Amino acid sequence: MSEPLKGNVLLVDDDPAVAKVLGALLTQAGLTTHTARDGQEALALLGRKPIDVVVSDVRMPGMDGMQLLGEVSRGWPDVPVILLTAHGTVPLAVEAMKAGAADFVLKPFDREEILFTVRKALLRAQDDTAREPLRAPGPFIGRSKAMADVQAMLAKAATGTATVLLRGESGTGKELAAKAVHDGSPRRAGPFVKLHCAALPDTLLESELFGYEKGAFTGAATRKPGRVELAHGGTLFLDEVGDIPLSMQVKLLRVIQERELERLGGTQPVKVDVRFVAATHQPLEELVKAGLFREDLFYRLNVVPVELPPLRTRPEDIEPLARHFLEAHTKANGRPPFTLTAEGLAVLQAQPWPGNVRQLQNFVERLVVLSDSQVLTGEEVTRELARQPGLSPAPTVAAPSAPSGGGADSGLTLESQRKGMERQALVDALKRAGDNRTLAARLLGISRRTLYNKLEEHGLL
Repeated sequence: MSEPLKGNVLLVDDDPAVAKVLGALLTQAGLTTHTARDGQEALALLGRKPIDVVVSDVRMPGMDGMQLLGEVSRGWPDVPVILLTAHGTVPLAVEAMKAGAADFVLKPFDREEILFTVRKALLRAQDDTAREPLRAPGPFIGRSKAMADVQAMLAKAATGTATVLLRGESGTGKELAAKAVHDGSPRRAGPFVKLHCAALPDTLLESELFGYEKGAFTGAATRKPGRVELAHGGTLFLDEVGDIPLSMQVKLLRVIQERELERLGGTQPVKVDVRFVAATHQPLEELVKAGLFREDLFYRLNVVPVELPPLRTRPEDIEPLARHFLEAHTKANGRPPFTLTAEGLAVLQAQPWPGNVRQLQNFVERLVVLSDSQVLTGEEVTRELARQPGLSPAPTVAAPSAPSGGGADSGLTLESQRKGMERQALVDALKRAGDNRTLAARLLGISRRTLYNKLEEHGLL
């Protein structure tokens, strides 16, 4: 039996009867629901309530569902939007997915189908690892030779049709690179569809990739195209492809080789015209040796490999990135302009940033939100570093030891030691698993979701 759903859902429909029925259904499933009759009312609620998912009708007077989708994408990019329509077609689905919709459901909707779709959206919304750095004016910001070489490689790869495999640590900007390949290709007018393979359980991943036929499982009330089919004529970005289970790797290999698929529960092949761009932070060669990844699929994906360098190897990029994020977050949070001093910048440049560009972005946002001064000095940056898990100021000369029985700041508290041991256990498990997070979770005896939460808590993402 599925676990009860938790979260806040905003229902947007000009038909009160539909909103009432859907609201009762989702409330019964454990969700907290809020309702709005049009797009403007929905935007007002989003500004006041912590909404996790928006479920909106497409056809509404005034601001319709597609326009609302655009507003939510701009103002609340982490909130997924599910569209309801009585006029659902594959072209409309493609248009919605290109515009950023999480999914779509046909009216009249089936109880199990709507719950199935909302559950998927909640899982994606709760996965912090799916977040990428803020969009830059160009594909990347930086002045290092390493990033210049990456951009040159991406520009060459974009002109062809070969599969591209983006490799690099988490937070280095692999999604930005995938989008750059699509935008520079002859397929730029087609859809750019993405799927984070580690964000969904295996049972949902197959239907997300390949779609399903009516009656394929409980809740499959209508035929639904998968992400591969929705990317027809464009590009499909498979993030964290190393997390795809072996049973599905066979089906993915067939799609890449034959350019055809079978929907879940289907018997007829469906032809697709898709370019694949995959990304991983894992050593796929080691996964192949361990029998966790198919060798033939690896070679199919690794046609044009592109390595994105970690931020610690290109410290000259920290300044332009930090200033970009500072300006962007200042505007987003409605704060007056900040000044980053040379001393403050030096503190940032002294950090190893294990979470790379994403971690730097998040830290700069914290500076903007929490700093009392508009001048970010070395002291101000150091103070905020000391508050953040996984970050620490530059090493300093050790102070004299505190007398026995010192206060809670002595570093000997039970809580501080527990956190230190937990962090080391995570590091050891990742090392033993060759940075394969699914295997690391198994070694630790926890779920993959719990592992991601712990990695985020300890600054290891």
